[in-house]
Amino acid sequence: MILPVVAYGDPVLRKVGQEIEKDFPGLQEIIANMFDTMHNALGVGLAAPQVGKSIRLFVIETKPFTERGENDTEEDDEFTPEERKQLENFKKVFINAKIVEETGAEWSYNEGCLSIPKIREEVLRKPKVRIQYYDDQFNFFDETYEGLAARVIQHEFDHIEGKLFTDRISPLRRRLLQRRLMDIAKGKVQIGYKMRFPNK
Repeated sequence: MILPVVAYGDPVLRKVGQEIEKDFPGLQEIIANMFDTMHNALGVGLAAPQVGKSIRLFVIETKPFTERGENDTEEDDEFTPEERKQLENFKKVFINAKIVEETGAEWSYNEGCLSIPKIREEVLRKPKVRIQYYDDQFNFFDETYEGLAARVIQHEFDHIEGKLFTDRISPLRRRLLQRRLMDIAKGKVQIGYKMRFPNK
């Protein structure tokens, strides 16, 4: 089932998510609905707070990064064969995630967010992340990711910590975006997926 994505300004996006147990009510349905919602909105990641649930859960599927346009060729490919393979096959559920370590020289990438439509900004993050988490069957993992996969993990992890990508840009850029952010909170934005606006 496709759920409305919670828009910027809703208090749930600023709460630190609660850890959950294996028997959390309706967990498998919530996960399935989050994937449906993410696919419908053409996203590559979605965290539970973005569908109104303040729990430590997010889902990721990075295959859209690798989909070429009709005029693109292999020569235009921005990924190495190894990177492409990783992104094409990266579909995971992260429960009760903890980032253990972020390493490397920070790099900039133009990020967006389904809760903040029509706004994209350059965000600095470290290129390598070690994360501990449980999957949808509550199997424990301790893994390391790099590049775009690491970035999506960091972005979604921020959501379960009550943070947004706009917190990671300069105060000046935030001030310049303030009116547009307030318009999003009021529902004054044209989007192609269902949203829930706090001030509409």
